[in-house]
Amino acid sequence: MATVAILSPACSAPEAVILLHGLCRTSHSLARMERALAAAGYSVQNVSYPSRTASIQQLADDAIGKAITESQRDGTTKIHFVTHSLGGIMVRSYFARHSLPSLGRVVMLAPPNQGSELVDKLGWTFVFKWLNGPAGNELGTDTNSVPNRLGPVTYPVGVIAGDRSINWINSLLIPGRDDGKVSIKRTRLAGMSDHIVIHATHPFIMKNPEAIRQTIQFLRTGTFDHTTR
Repeated sequence: MATVAILSPACSAPEAVILLHGLCRTSHSLARMERALAAAGYSVQNVSYPSRTASIQQLADDAIGKAITESQRDGTTKIHFVTHSLGGIMVRSYFARHSLPSLGRVVMLAPPNQGSELVDKLGWTFVFKWLNGPAGNELGTDTNSVPNRLGPVTYPVGVIAGDRSINWINSLLIPGRDDGKVSIKRTRLAGMSDHIVIHATHPFIMKNPEAIRQTIQFLRTGTFDHTTR
C-alpha cells in the first residue's frame, strides 16, 4: 500500500479543517484524509450529512452551519474546508449567502463546479432520482443548475481533478477527459487559486496519497506542488 508523506505540523495557532463527503457517501470515505490532516497538526471535523434527503442549499446550511459553530466553540482561529464532489458545491452555496471572517482555504476534490453531463442524460430516470435525491438532480450543466448559478469564488480555492475512470459507460457520456463522474474541464471554477490533475478516479480520489499530499500543501501555502507533474 502506498504511504502518504505528511508535512511538518501546522503552526501553533489552532486551525480547523471541516471535511465534507460527496453524494451517497459518508464521513467514513474521508477517514484516511482525516487521519492525515490530524497528523499534520489540524483540528479536524469529519462531517456526515444525509446527502440524498434535501436540496444543496438546505444540506449546506444544516451541515456547514453546525460544523462552523462547533469549530468556533473550540476556539479555532482559522477554518479550512476539504471537500469531495458535492461537498464542494455545498461550500460554494453556503459562502454565496454567508460570510465567515475566519475562513481559510478550501480544497475541492473532483467537484462538479460546472455540473456533470451524467445528470443531464440520466437525471430524468427513476433510478437516478431515487439514488441521488434532490441534490443530485441539481448538478446538471445547464445555466440554471445550482453550480452554474453560484458564480465565482472570492476566497482561496484549490481544485484537484482526477483523470482515471473505472466506469467506462459513464465516461462514454462525458466529453473529454474525466474521472468517471465529472470531466476535468467541468471541475474548473472562476476565481479559483489553483488547479491540478492527478491520476485518480472519482470514487477514490479522497484516499489517493497524492491527493492527500496536495491537499495539505494547498492548506499550508495556497498553491499545489506542480514540480512533480
